[in-house]
Amino acid sequence: MVEQYAEDRRKRRWIMLTGRRYLLDLTAEQAAFAERIGGACRAAWNTALEQRRAYRRRGGFIGYHEQARQLVEAKGEPGLEWLAEVPGHCLQQTLIDLDQACAQHGTFKVRWKSKRRTRPSFRFPEGGKIAVERLNRRWARARLPKLGWVRFRWTRPLGGPVKNATVLQEGWRWYISFLVDDGVQTPARHANPDSGIGVDRGVAKILTTSQGRFHHKVFATGREVEHAAKLQRDLARTTKGSNRRTRAARRVGAFAAKIRRRRADFAAKTAHVLTRDHDLIVFEALKTKNMTKAVAPRPDPDRPGAFLPNGAAAKSGLNRAILDKGWHRIELAVRSKARYTGTFVITVNPANTSITCHECKNVDAKSRKSQAAFVCTMCGHRDHADVNAAKNILTAGRAELATAGPVVRVGARKPRNRVGRKANRQATAAQDDTVTASPELAGIPRL
Repeated sequence: MVEQYAEDRRKRRWIMLTGRRYLLDLTAEQAAFAERIGGACRAAWNTALEQRRAYRRRGGFIGYHEQARQLVEAKGEPGLEWLAEVPGHCLQQTLIDLDQACAQHGTFKVRWKSKRRTRPSFRFPEGGKIAVERLNRRWARARLPKLGWVRFRWTRPLGGPVKNATVLQEGWRWYISFLVDDGVQTPARHANPDSGIGVDRGVAKILTTSQGRFHHKVFATGREVEHAAKLQRDLARTTKGSNRRTRAARRVGAFAAKIRRRRADFAAKTAHVLTRDHDLIVFEALKTKNMTKAVAPRPDPDRPGAFLPNGAAAKSGLNRAILDKGWHRIELAVRSKARYTGTFVITVNPANTSITCHECKNVDAKSRKSQAAFVCTMCGHRDHADVNAAKNILTAGRAELATAGPVVRVGARKPRNRVGRKANRQATAAQDDTVTASPELAGIPRL
């Protein structure tokens, strides 16, 4: 069946877009202006989100085109001159991202962007207005609209024409990410055909394959965990709004960024190994958000205002352990790497995969003796519990692949509801006469 999907993909042309991230070296003026751009984009996001929610509460609807038209009008209003100072395409891209988020998650489930907790980030969507020049062996520069020439550390070649650029801040550092078309197409056939593998994600071992191989790494040592706790205590002792609190928050953010980089490095290296050696990778369709929910409190019926023990402390520890492993990041890294090797990545229902015997298919929770031991209560089959689960995952993936149609790629994500290409290319969509506003709804905030 893998060859059947490869034959269908051979008939298509896949546009390979990839990212290139570099460390920026902004001047003091450029850093201040970048913060203003990020603040303007955050204000546009929050205002447009509140506007959408106000329309929905009154039974109306407002989309990207009408909000973009109002954004153009708002730039000329008194007191909103700061909107005209920042690049207009960055603000429009913010509205496009909001439109996609509302279409995918729902208007009332999209989150606000906080000034304190949200890192400044904005995107220049038109690659034709971005110029990149190599200065020497270590440095290069890019010309961004209204921001001018910015220097960045040249650590790897771009590999293709620039489609867009995103500037973001992490801690006290600024980064730029280019989306480029590297010209590489997905191969029609994997180098190692008929080499499927099932992957079980866990806490004791991050990844366990059906071949009995374990992929694991400790992202923070014991001393580093203690140091992180000390940084949090130092932050809690500071006064809100003080310079000391700002410095303490930066130290906390710098340590968290170090852990994120380690986690991303592990995900990238593991994804490279898995996609290089296997033409089919099967994951469980895990709902990490649901798995890490807090335990509901249990009120004591005999004592009003008191609560019974509900195991919240143990559950919170498990939640932290799950989130620390980065399961979703690993799956995303595997899907990204699979485009270059021709590997198919699918997900299957995780029900009973850890308590099913791979040999006789007997389903019994008592077969799972411990975290690592699996002994079937019917046939006596013995195996590592995670390896047995990974084998069941692979079997379920092959069965699902065999029953799918020849054109549908199993496990592929549904395309997002995007705004039209015209909205990405033009400076504004104010000329669109087909969209009408709802002026009869009074009291609705406008941009």
